[in-house]
Amino acid sequence: MPQNAEPLENLIDQFSRFPGVGRKGATRMAYEVMGMSNEQAMELAKAIEAAKTRLHRCRLCQDYTSGEVCPICASPKRDRSIICVVEAPQDIKAIERTHEYKGLYHVLHGLISPMDGIGADQLCVKELLARLDDQVKEVIMATSPTVEGEATAMYLAKLIKPLGIKTTRLAYGLPVGSSLEYADETTLYRAMEGRGEL
Repeated sequence: MPQNAEPLENLIDQFSRFPGVGRKGATRMAYEVMGMSNEQAMELAKAIEAAKTRLHRCRLCQDYTSGEVCPICASPKRDRSIICVVEAPQDIKAIERTHEYKGLYHVLHGLISPMDGIGADQLCVKELLARLDDQVKEVIMATSPTVEGEATAMYLAKLIKPLGIKTTRLAYGLPVGSSLEYADETTLYRAMEGRGEL
């Protein structure tokens, strides 16, 4: 089979790094880029560059933002007595689609996974603990219902409960083994409503 030109092969390799994108999908994406006009391709490159240079983590919740604090943390309308802990920034968007949760969030940027060499020190745990003042009455563990999600929730609960803060877990309206990001609004709403204490 003939090899692609080196720049095209490099582009395919870069797209292959995305989760869930195999070699075939990466090849399709690379050829799609090659089919773009120069202006469209440069817009894509500039969008990637702008996202990487202008966005950073909110100093409170660790979600991506262009300001020092994200819009949710800055909003006076949010309930500051509840913090919902999620694995990734996209999980916030999933929960926000329910229009039911009015508290704050905290993004861990991963889950504890000894098999992958990821420990609690590689997650945003100390940033979470630093936020737990007298105002916080409940911390909701909204990590995915996987082995890693459960282990992370239990680990955090052991750190938080001695502080006298109620620690809850999303109820199992969510399918086991799935990612929170892909759950529908109704399932997420039921899971949020039926959460139980750890």
